[in-house]
Formats: sequence, structure tokens, C-alpha cells
Amino acid sequence: MKILVTGAAGFIGFHLIKALLEANPKIDVADNEDLIVGIDNINDYYDVGLKQERLKILSEISTPEKFVFIKLDLADRKGMSDIFSTYQFDTVINLGAQAGVRYSIDNPNAYIDSNVVGFVNILEGCRHHKIKHLIYASSSSVYGMNIKQPFTTADCVDFPISLYAATKKSNELMAHSYSHLYNVPTTGLRFFTVYGPYGRPDMAYFSFTKKILAGEPINVFNNGDMQRDFTYIDDIIKGIIRIIDKPPAPQYSTVTTATAPYKIYNIGNNQPVTLRRFITAIEDACGRKAQENLLPMQAGDVPITYADIDELVDDIGFKPETSIEEGIGKFVGWYKQYYSV
Repeated sequence: MKILVTGAAGFIGFHLIKALLEANPKIDVADNEDLIVGIDNINDYYDVGLKQERLKILSEISTPEKFVFIKLDLADRKGMSDIFSTYQFDTVINLGAQAGVRYSIDNPNAYIDSNVVGFVNILEGCRHHKIKHLIYASSSSVYGMNIKQPFTTADCVDFPISLYAATKKSNELMAHSYSHLYNVPTTGLRFFTVYGPYGRPDMAYFSFTKKILAGEPINVFNNGDMQRDFTYIDDIIKGIIRIIDKPPAPQYSTVTTATAPYKIYNIGNNQPVTLRRFITAIEDACGRKAQENLLPMQAGDVPITYADIDELVDDIGFKPETSIEEGIGKFVGWYKQYYSV
């Protein structure tokens, strides 16, 4: 199997490729047809050194015959077309995107270039090269400030409150059109607050850990009155790997006569955690108390995320199980070692 993974130097992309190379039988070292190609533009949205470290690890556990990294921007139409033509992939896993809700408020063009233009280039490659399965990252942010809990994939998601969320909803709409028109099997994954070792430094758990260990105050938005469906990275990766060999069959939705090999899943822990419990878990793992600076809700934030994962359990037979205490403990252990704290 030949697999393209975009966002290879990113948090989820790195962990996925690492898992495939280390443990997954799909990557058979004796089979010359098995290959993972990773692409990433390695932008400076956060510490480039962390991205380079992830790529270094991947190069150390593999060989050029089994893993190839190419620095490439998703918005580069010719470059993307060439890579599809060269490698003739079976499966594409699109994890590359401009991330971050708050950053999208001040830097909208970065999101259009990567998340919209880049995704069209992915879809065109899949269309013209008969890809067997496109799996792509969506986000729990598409639910916006929906009132009904837990969030289900049948819920209306027409009211995004950030441009980031709007681009992720657009990805789902574009994927459906390509599934319907060109019979491209697509599966969108709405990730719920993914965390873990080698994570993104702009995420709250990362910055909280850094500041608590340094004895600095942390900013706690909405006075701590928020809940998140935190999902540990290993659970996310297990879910993605199980989905690779399960492309959706053509099916009707509940509201249209159009058929398409198209599916959306929530991947969350199905157990919202209060911000207070979240901070306590970090304090316990760090062995010290946090100094808190209580602030109002930030623009683009939502008060709660809560994933209904019944379809994921029914179709894939998988349910995330890592508790916030276990996952945060593993992250803080990694953080202390990586940064020699």
C-alpha cells in the first residue's frame, strides 16, 4: 500500500506515520510496494525545531525505501499534481492544515490558502488518480456554539464562529461533492481537542505545563467555566489506522436523494472534562500548583465540546479510553524529559 500523509511534521501526522512504520502490518518491510510519503511546508506558526525533531525521529526509525519526506505546500498546485503522478497512491490521509482557532482571527489568508485551496488540490489528486480512500481531518469546531449535547454528525453545523471552523466545514462540503461526482471514497474525522507528547505548543495543556513548571501565572479563560472532550493522541491514531481499510460505500444521507461514498465521524473521548479537572491533572503531574489569571471568554472559543461517537464504535469497533489524568501524566513526563526541566 502506498500512503500519502500530509502534515507529516505536524503533531497528528508525525504520530500516525510513526505508528504505521513501527507497528502496523500494512507497512511490510519486505514488500517494495509499501511506502509512506509525507509532505509538510514546515511553516513557522509554532516552533520549527519541534517539527524538525519529529521528522528526525521518523527518519531514524525508517529507511528511504519505506518513508519519503518532501517539503511541499498544499497550495502548490503543480507540486501536488506532480507528487500524485509520481507515486500513484492507494490512500491519502490529509492532516495538513493551518491550525488554531484564535490565529484565524488575525491571519485569515493562511487558512484559505492551506485549508481551502490546499484541500482542492488534494481532492483533484484523488479524483484523477483513482484514490481508494481519502481520509481527512475535520474538527469539533464545526459545531460552533450548538446547544444540543453531545454533538452528533447529524447536527446542523451551519453557524461557525471562527474562520478555522468555516474552512473545516467547507472541506466536508467539498469532499461530499467529489464523492458524489467522481466516486472518490472520503471519510472526514472531526477531532476533539487532541493532546499528548510532541503536541502543539500553542495548545492550552502545553502552555499551562510550561508556565506551571516555571512558576509563572496561567491565563484561564471564561473564568475556568468550560469543558472539553480531550482526546489522547494514541487514541486518535488507533482510530485513524482502523479506518484506513474501511472506505465508505455509496449511501444516501437522511435528507437527500444523492448517493456518495462519504462518511463523517466524531473522534473524541466521549467524556467532557471541566477546565478545573484539566488544570488539576497538570498540577498533579507537575507536582506544583498553578497561579491563575482569570479572564473572560476569548473570541472564537466555545463553552463545551462533547462527542457522540456511537457511529465510530458501531462501524469501526473502537472507542477512546485514555483518561485525562493518564494522558496528561504521559505528556508532562515527556515535556520534562524533552525540555530537561
